[in-house]
Amino acid sequence: MSATETAIASAEAHSAHNYHPLPVVVASAEGAWMTDVEGRRYLDLLAGYSALNFGHGNRRLIDAAKAQLERVTLTSRAFHHDRFADFCTRLAELCGMEMVLPMNTGAEAVETAVKTARKWGYRVKGVPDGMAKIIVASDNFHGRTTTIISFSTDPEARADYGPYTPGFEIVPYGDLTALREAMTENTVAVLIEPIQGEAGVLVPPAGYLPGVRELTRERNVLFIADEIQSGLGRTGKTFACEHEGVVPDMYVLGKALGGGVVPVSAVVSSADILGVFKPGEHGSTFGGNPLACAVALEVIAMLRTGEYQERAAELGDHLHRELGLLAGGGAVEAVRGRGLWAGVDIAPALGTGREISERLMAERVLVKDTHGSTIRIAPPLVISKEDLDWGLDRLRTVLSA
Repeated sequence: MSATETAIASAEAHSAHNYHPLPVVVASAEGAWMTDVEGRRYLDLLAGYSALNFGHGNRRLIDAAKAQLERVTLTSRAFHHDRFADFCTRLAELCGMEMVLPMNTGAEAVETAVKTARKWGYRVKGVPDGMAKIIVASDNFHGRTTTIISFSTDPEARADYGPYTPGFEIVPYGDLTALREAMTENTVAVLIEPIQGEAGVLVPPAGYLPGVRELTRERNVLFIADEIQSGLGRTGKTFACEHEGVVPDMYVLGKALGGGVVPVSAVVSSADILGVFKPGEHGSTFGGNPLACAVALEVIAMLRTGEYQERAAELGDHLHRELGLLAGGGAVEAVRGRGLWAGVDIAPALGTGREISERLMAERVLVKDTHGSTIRIAPPLVISKEDLDWGLDRLRTVLSA
Protein backbone atom coordinates (compact mmCIF):
# COMPACT_ATOMS: atom_id res chain seq x y z
CA MET A 1 0.00 0.00 0.00
CA SER A 2 1.01 3.62 -0.46
CA ALA A 3 1.93 5.79 2.52
CA THR A 4 -1.49 7.43 2.26
CA GLU A 5 -3.33 4.12 2.21
CA THR A 6 -1.30 2.77 5.11
CA ALA A 7 -1.97 5.81 7.29
CA ILE A 8 -5.69 5.81 6.52
CA ALA A 9 -6.02 2.07 7.14
CA SER A 10 -4.33 2.44 10.53
CA ALA A 11 -6.58 5.35 11.45
CA GLU A 12 -9.66 3.39 10.42
CA ALA A 13 -8.56 0.45 12.54
CA HIS A 14 -7.76 2.36 15.72
CA SER A 15 -9.90 5.52 15.84
CA ALA A 16 -13.62 5.94 16.32
CA HIS A 17 -15.40 6.70 13.06
CA ASN A 18 -16.89 10.01 14.14
CA TYR A 19 -15.48 11.80 11.08
CA HIS A 20 -15.39 11.00 7.38
CA PRO A 21 -12.28 12.88 6.24
CA LEU A 22 -11.22 13.19 2.64
CA PRO A 23 -8.59 10.56 1.76
CA VAL A 24 -5.58 12.85 2.07
CA VAL A 25 -2.92 12.56 4.80
CA VAL A 26 -1.25 15.91 5.48
CA ALA A 27 2.37 15.91 6.61
CA SER A 28 3.27 19.61 6.53
CA ALA A 29 1.72 22.97 5.71
CA GLU A 30 2.64 26.60 5.17
CA GLY A 31 0.43 29.58 4.43
CA ALA A 32 -2.49 28.41 2.32
CA TRP A 33 -0.80 25.19 1.17
CA MET A 34 -0.60 21.70 2.63
CA THR A 35 1.66 18.82 1.57
CA ASP A 36 0.70 15.18 2.01
CA VAL A 37 2.82 12.16 2.89
CA GLU A 38 3.41 11.50 -0.81
CA GLY A 39 4.79 14.99 -1.36
CA ARG A 40 1.72 16.31 -3.21
CA ARG A 41 0.71 19.93 -2.53
CA TYR A 42 -2.88 21.02 -1.99
CA LEU A 43 -4.46 24.46 -1.74
CA ASP A 44 -6.36 24.70 1.55
CA LEU A 45 -9.73 26.39 0.98
CA LEU A 46 -11.17 25.33 4.32
CA ALA A 47 -8.68 26.79 6.84
CA GLY A 48 -9.74 24.47 9.65
CA TYR A 49 -13.29 25.84 9.64
CA SER A 50 -11.76 29.32 10.26
CA ALA A 51 -9.31 28.14 12.95
CA LEU A 52 -6.49 28.87 10.47
CA ASN A 53 -7.50 32.40 9.49
CA PHE A 54 -3.83 33.42 9.59
CA GLY A 55 -2.59 30.45 7.61
CA HIS A 56 -0.55 27.39 8.43
CA GLY A 57 2.70 27.94 10.30
CA ASN A 58 2.23 31.69 10.63
CA ARG A 59 5.67 32.90 11.73
CA ARG A 60 4.42 35.42 14.27
CA LEU A 61 2.22 32.84 15.96
CA ILE A 62 4.81 30.06 15.89
CA ASP A 63 7.45 32.38 17.34
CA ALA A 64 5.07 33.50 20.10
CA ALA A 65 4.34 29.87 20.94
CA LYS A 66 8.00 28.86 20.92
CA ALA A 67 8.98 31.72 23.20
CA GLN A 68 6.26 30.81 25.68
CA LEU A 69 7.12 27.09 25.52
CA GLU A 70 10.52 27.95 26.96
CA ARG A 71 9.00 29.82 29.90
CA VAL A 72 5.81 28.23 31.28
CA THR A 73 2.90 26.49 29.57
CA LEU A 74 0.44 25.74 32.35
CA THR A 75 -0.21 26.88 35.89
CA SER A 76 -3.93 26.04 36.13
CA ARG A 77 -6.08 28.88 37.43
CA ALA A 78 -4.98 27.98 40.97
CA PHE A 79 -2.24 30.58 40.44
CA HIS A 80 -1.85 33.78 38.49
CA HIS A 81 0.53 33.92 35.52
CA ASP A 82 2.07 36.88 33.73
CA ARG A 83 0.21 36.57 30.39
CA PHE A 84 -3.32 36.29 31.72
CA ALA A 85 -4.13 39.91 32.53
CA ASP A 86 -2.82 41.18 29.18
CA PHE A 87 -4.83 38.56 27.29
CA CYS A 88 -8.08 39.44 29.06
CA THR A 89 -7.47 43.17 28.74
CA ARG A 90 -6.57 43.11 25.03
CA LEU A 91 -9.39 40.76 24.07
CA ALA A 92 -11.93 42.84 25.98
CA GLU A 93 -10.65 45.95 24.18
CA LEU A 94 -10.86 44.25 20.77
CA CYS A 95 -14.47 43.33 21.48
CA GLY A 96 -15.43 46.66 23.03
CA MET A 97 -16.36 44.79 26.19
CA GLU A 98 -15.17 44.69 29.80
CA MET A 99 -14.61 41.11 30.89
CA VAL A 100 -13.31 37.84 29.49
CA LEU A 101 -13.91 34.27 30.65
CA PRO A 102 -11.39 32.05 28.82
CA MET A 103 -11.94 28.41 27.95
CA ASN A 104 -10.40 26.03 25.39
CA THR A 105 -12.81 24.76 22.74
CA GLY A 106 -15.70 26.45 21.03
CA ALA A 107 -18.18 24.04 22.58
CA GLU A 108 -16.84 24.87 26.05
CA ALA A 109 -17.32 28.56 25.31
CA VAL A 110 -20.92 27.99 24.20
CA GLU A 111 -21.59 25.93 27.34
CA THR A 112 -20.10 28.78 29.36
CA ALA A 113 -22.37 31.27 27.59
CA VAL A 114 -25.40 29.10 28.40
CA LYS A 115 -24.39 28.89 32.07
CA THR A 116 -23.75 32.63 32.19
CA ALA A 117 -27.14 33.45 30.69
CA ARG A 118 -28.98 31.18 33.09
CA LYS A 119 -27.11 32.48 36.12
CA TRP A 120 -27.73 36.08 35.01
CA GLY A 121 -31.40 35.25 34.52
CA TYR A 122 -31.75 33.96 38.06
CA ARG A 123 -29.50 36.44 39.87
CA VAL A 124 -30.22 39.62 37.91
CA LYS A 125 -33.44 39.31 35.91
CA GLY A 126 -35.26 37.40 38.63
CA VAL A 127 -36.44 34.39 36.65
CA PRO A 128 -37.76 31.63 38.97
CA ASP A 129 -35.21 28.91 39.66
CA GLY A 130 -35.15 26.21 37.00
CA MET A 131 -37.39 28.15 34.59
CA ALA A 132 -34.82 29.96 32.40
CA LYS A 133 -35.34 29.65 28.65
CA ILE A 134 -32.84 30.33 25.87
CA ILE A 135 -34.03 30.87 22.30
CA VAL A 136 -31.91 29.42 19.50
CA ALA A 137 -32.28 29.17 15.72
CA SER A 138 -33.07 26.14 13.62
CA ASP A 139 -30.18 24.71 11.58
CA ASN A 140 -27.76 26.02 14.20
CA PHE A 141 -24.37 24.53 14.93
CA HIS A 142 -22.84 25.48 18.27
CA GLY A 143 -20.88 22.34 19.15
CA ARG A 144 -21.18 18.67 20.07
CA THR A 145 -21.74 18.47 23.83
CA THR A 146 -24.90 16.90 25.20
CA THR A 147 -26.50 20.21 26.11
CA ILE A 148 -25.66 21.81 22.77
CA ILE A 149 -26.94 18.96 20.61
CA SER A 150 -30.12 19.06 22.70
CA PHE A 151 -31.10 22.19 20.77
CA SER A 152 -29.78 21.06 17.39
CA THR A 153 -32.19 20.39 14.50
CA ASP A 154 -29.66 18.20 12.69
CA PRO A 155 -30.71 14.56 13.15
CA GLU A 156 -27.17 13.35 12.50
CA ALA A 157 -25.79 15.48 15.33
CA ARG A 158 -28.68 14.76 17.71
CA ALA A 159 -29.93 11.20 17.24
CA ASP A 160 -29.26 8.57 19.93
CA TYR A 161 -27.92 11.01 22.54
CA GLY A 162 -31.04 11.56 24.63
CA PRO A 163 -32.37 12.30 27.15
CA TYR A 164 -31.89 15.88 26.08
CA THR A 165 -31.27 19.00 28.13
CA PRO A 166 -34.43 21.12 28.49
CA GLY A 167 -34.67 24.91 28.57
CA PHE A 168 -34.33 25.79 24.88
CA GLU A 169 -36.82 27.11 22.35
CA ILE A 170 -36.02 26.70 18.64
CA VAL A 171 -37.31 29.26 16.10
CA PRO A 172 -36.62 29.64 12.35
CA TYR A 173 -33.38 31.46 11.55
CA GLY A 174 -33.99 34.95 10.23
CA ASP A 175 -37.62 35.13 11.42
CA LEU A 176 -38.13 38.07 13.78
CA THR A 177 -41.85 37.43 14.16
CA ALA A 178 -41.21 33.90 15.41
CA LEU A 179 -38.55 35.20 17.76
CA ARG A 180 -40.87 37.82 19.20
CA GLU A 181 -43.64 35.28 19.74
CA ALA A 182 -41.28 32.83 21.47
CA MET A 183 -40.15 35.35 24.09
CA THR A 184 -41.61 35.12 27.58
CA GLU A 185 -40.78 36.56 30.98
CA ASN A 186 -38.55 33.53 31.53
CA THR A 187 -36.46 34.08 28.40
CA VAL A 188 -32.92 34.92 29.47
CA ALA A 189 -31.05 34.89 26.15
CA VAL A 190 -31.15 34.57 22.39
CA LEU A 191 -28.17 32.56 21.11
CA ILE A 192 -27.51 32.75 17.37
CA GLU A 193 -24.74 32.64 14.79
CA PRO A 194 -24.61 35.94 12.84
CA ILE A 195 -23.87 33.71 9.85
CA GLN A 196 -24.67 30.01 10.06
CA GLY A 197 -21.54 28.16 8.99
CA GLU A 198 -22.35 24.45 9.20
CA ALA A 199 -25.78 25.07 7.68
CA GLY A 200 -24.08 26.20 4.48
CA VAL A 201 -22.84 29.75 5.22
CA LEU A 202 -26.35 31.17 5.58
CA VAL A 203 -26.48 34.96 5.83
CA PRO A 204 -29.65 36.20 7.55
CA PRO A 205 -31.95 38.76 5.87
CA ALA A 206 -30.89 42.39 6.11
CA GLY A 207 -32.23 43.90 9.30
CA TYR A 208 -32.46 40.60 11.16
CA LEU A 209 -29.53 41.15 13.50
CA PRO A 210 -30.59 44.74 14.35
CA GLY A 211 -34.08 43.36 14.94
CA VAL A 212 -32.73 40.74 17.34
CA ARG A 213 -30.78 43.46 19.13
CA GLU A 214 -33.89 45.65 19.46
CA LEU A 215 -36.12 42.82 20.67
CA THR A 216 -33.64 41.57 23.25
CA ARG A 217 -33.05 45.05 24.58
CA GLU A 218 -36.79 45.71 24.85
CA ARG A 219 -37.44 42.46 26.70
CA ASN A 220 -34.39 42.50 28.99
CA VAL A 221 -32.93 39.44 27.29
CA LEU A 222 -29.26 38.80 26.52
CA PHE A 223 -28.17 38.72 22.87
CA ILE A 224 -25.39 36.13 22.55
CA ALA A 225 -23.51 36.09 19.24
CA ASP A 226 -21.66 32.86 18.47
CA GLU A 227 -18.80 34.24 16.36
CA ILE A 228 -16.61 31.16 16.67
CA GLN A 229 -16.49 30.69 12.90
CA SER A 230 -17.62 34.10 11.66
CA GLY A 231 -15.49 36.27 13.94
CA LEU A 232 -11.90 37.50 14.02
CA GLY A 233 -11.61 38.71 10.44
CA ARG A 234 -13.32 35.98 8.42
CA THR A 235 -16.10 38.15 6.96
CA GLY A 236 -14.09 41.32 6.31
CA LYS A 237 -14.86 42.79 9.74
CA THR A 238 -13.53 41.78 13.13
CA PHE A 239 -17.01 40.42 13.89
CA ALA A 240 -19.82 39.51 11.49
CA CYS A 241 -22.25 41.49 13.65
CA GLU A 242 -20.44 44.67 12.59
CA HIS A 243 -21.83 44.41 9.06
CA GLU A 244 -25.20 45.43 10.49
CA GLY A 245 -23.87 47.81 13.11
CA VAL A 246 -24.87 45.48 15.93
CA VAL A 247 -23.11 44.95 19.26
CA PRO A 248 -24.41 41.92 21.19
CA ASP A 249 -24.33 41.52 24.95
CA MET A 250 -21.91 38.65 24.67
CA TYR A 251 -19.46 37.30 22.10
CA VAL A 252 -18.59 33.62 21.99
CA LEU A 253 -15.17 33.18 20.38
CA GLY A 254 -12.87 30.31 19.49
CA LYS A 255 -11.13 28.73 16.49
CA ALA A 256 -9.03 31.62 15.05
CA LEU A 257 -8.37 32.95 18.56
CA GLY A 258 -5.78 30.18 18.91
CA GLY A 259 -4.31 30.84 15.48
CA GLY A 260 -4.50 27.18 14.54
CA VAL A 261 -1.69 26.55 17.05
CA VAL A 262 -3.52 25.81 20.30
CA PRO A 263 -7.22 25.62 21.23
CA VAL A 264 -8.36 28.92 22.74
CA SER A 265 -11.93 30.09 23.30
CA ALA A 266 -13.61 32.77 25.35
CA VAL A 267 -16.83 34.40 26.37
CA VAL A 268 -16.53 38.19 26.30
CA SER A 269 -19.14 40.48 27.85
CA SER A 270 -19.79 43.26 30.34
CA ALA A 271 -18.86 43.28 34.00
CA ASP A 272 -22.57 43.27 34.88
CA ILE A 273 -23.06 39.98 33.05
CA LEU A 274 -19.85 38.04 33.66
CA GLY A 275 -19.75 39.46 37.16
CA VAL A 276 -22.41 36.92 38.18
CA PHE A 277 -19.66 34.33 38.66
CA LYS A 278 -17.97 33.93 42.01
CA PRO A 279 -14.84 31.84 42.71
CA GLY A 280 -15.49 28.12 42.40
CA GLU A 281 -18.71 28.44 40.37
CA HIS A 282 -17.13 27.76 36.97
CA GLY A 283 -13.67 26.92 35.74
CA SER A 284 -11.23 25.07 33.50
CA THR A 285 -7.78 23.66 34.22
CA PHE A 286 -6.43 24.66 30.81
CA GLY A 287 -8.63 27.71 30.15
CA GLY A 288 -6.49 30.84 29.93
CA ASN A 289 -3.21 28.93 30.23
CA PRO A 290 0.07 30.80 29.53
CA LEU A 291 0.68 29.17 26.14
CA ALA A 292 -2.85 29.87 24.98
CA CYS A 293 -2.65 33.48 26.18
CA ALA A 294 0.68 34.07 24.44
CA VAL A 295 -0.64 32.85 21.09
CA ALA A 296 -3.98 34.62 21.45
CA LEU A 297 -2.25 37.88 22.36
CA GLU A 298 -0.39 37.71 19.06
CA VAL A 299 -3.65 36.98 17.22
CA ILE A 300 -5.23 40.03 18.86
CA ALA A 301 -2.23 42.20 17.95
CA MET A 302 -2.52 41.12 14.33
CA LEU A 303 -6.23 41.89 14.23
CA ARG A 304 -5.74 45.31 15.80
CA THR A 305 -3.95 46.50 12.64
CA GLY A 306 -7.07 45.89 10.54
CA GLU A 307 -5.03 44.48 7.65
CA TYR A 308 -6.51 41.00 7.85
CA GLN A 309 -10.06 42.34 7.93
CA GLU A 310 -9.30 44.53 4.90
CA ARG A 311 -7.74 41.62 3.06
CA ALA A 312 -10.76 39.41 3.76
CA ALA A 313 -13.07 42.16 2.51
CA GLU A 314 -11.13 42.82 -0.71
CA LEU A 315 -10.42 39.19 -1.60
CA GLY A 316 -13.92 38.29 -0.46
CA ASP A 317 -15.44 40.72 -2.96
CA HIS A 318 -13.35 39.07 -5.66
CA LEU A 319 -14.31 35.57 -4.49
CA HIS A 320 -18.02 36.33 -4.54
CA ARG A 321 -17.84 38.04 -7.95
CA GLU A 322 -16.18 34.96 -9.43
CA LEU A 323 -18.53 32.53 -7.73
CA GLY A 324 -21.49 34.67 -8.78
CA LEU A 325 -20.53 34.14 -12.41
CA LEU A 326 -20.96 30.40 -11.87
CA ALA A 327 -24.42 30.74 -10.33
CA GLY A 328 -27.34 30.30 -12.67
CA GLY A 329 -25.29 28.52 -15.31
CA GLY A 330 -26.65 25.11 -14.43
CA ALA A 331 -23.74 23.84 -12.35
CA VAL A 332 -24.17 26.15 -9.34
CA GLU A 333 -27.63 26.81 -7.96
CA ALA A 334 -26.75 29.44 -5.35
CA VAL A 335 -23.83 31.18 -3.68
CA ARG A 336 -23.98 32.74 -0.21
CA GLY A 337 -21.55 34.25 2.22
CA ARG A 338 -19.57 37.29 3.24
CA GLY A 339 -15.88 38.11 3.06
CA LEU A 340 -13.64 35.10 2.50
CA TRP A 341 -16.43 32.70 3.32
CA ALA A 342 -18.86 31.13 0.87
CA GLY A 343 -21.39 28.34 0.67
CA VAL A 344 -21.81 27.01 -2.86
CA ASP A 345 -24.86 24.90 -3.71
CA ILE A 346 -23.91 22.50 -6.48
CA ALA A 347 -26.61 21.22 -8.83
CA PRO A 348 -27.43 17.72 -7.52
CA ALA A 349 -27.14 16.30 -11.04
CA LEU A 350 -23.40 17.01 -10.90
CA GLY A 351 -22.91 15.07 -7.67
CA THR A 352 -23.07 15.39 -3.92
CA GLY A 353 -20.97 17.87 -2.00
CA ARG A 354 -18.75 14.99 -0.96
CA GLU A 355 -18.24 13.91 -4.56
CA ILE A 356 -17.41 17.44 -5.67
CA SER A 357 -14.95 17.74 -2.76
CA GLU A 358 -13.25 14.50 -3.84
CA ARG A 359 -13.00 15.71 -7.44
CA LEU A 360 -11.48 18.96 -6.24
CA MET A 361 -9.02 16.98 -4.13
CA ALA A 362 -7.91 15.22 -7.31
CA GLU A 363 -7.23 18.73 -8.67
CA ARG A 364 -5.16 19.51 -5.52
CA VAL A 365 -7.76 21.75 -3.90
CA LEU A 366 -9.25 20.95 -0.47
CA VAL A 367 -12.77 22.03 0.55
CA LYS A 368 -15.47 20.38 2.68
CA ASP A 369 -19.07 19.53 1.98
CA THR A 370 -22.09 20.09 4.16
CA HIS A 371 -25.80 19.32 3.86
CA GLY A 372 -25.96 17.35 0.64
CA SER A 373 -24.67 19.26 -2.36
CA THR A 374 -23.18 22.30 -0.63
CA ILE A 375 -19.45 22.95 -0.40
CA ARG A 376 -17.85 25.54 1.84
CA ILE A 377 -15.00 27.78 0.75
CA ALA A 378 -13.08 29.55 3.52
CA PRO A 379 -9.40 30.01 2.64
CA PRO A 380 -6.84 31.40 5.07
CA LEU A 381 -6.97 35.20 5.07
CA VAL A 382 -3.31 35.22 4.00
CA ILE A 383 -4.02 33.50 0.67
CA SER A 384 -2.74 35.36 -2.38
CA LYS A 385 -5.14 36.47 -5.11
CA GLU A 386 -3.17 34.32 -7.56
CA ASP A 387 -3.61 31.19 -5.44
CA LEU A 388 -7.28 31.96 -4.88
CA ASP A 389 -7.80 32.31 -8.63
CA TRP A 390 -5.92 29.06 -9.21
CA GLY A 391 -8.29 27.31 -6.83
CA LEU A 392 -11.33 28.86 -8.50
CA ASP A 393 -10.03 27.69 -11.88
CA ARG A 394 -9.86 24.16 -10.51
CA LEU A 395 -13.47 24.51 -9.33
CA ARG A 396 -14.52 25.57 -12.82
CA THR A 397 -12.70 22.55 -14.24
CA VAL A 398 -14.53 20.19 -11.89
CA LEU A 399 -17.92 21.76 -12.56
CA SER A 400 -17.47 21.65 -16.33
CA ALA A 401 -16.26 18.04 -16.47
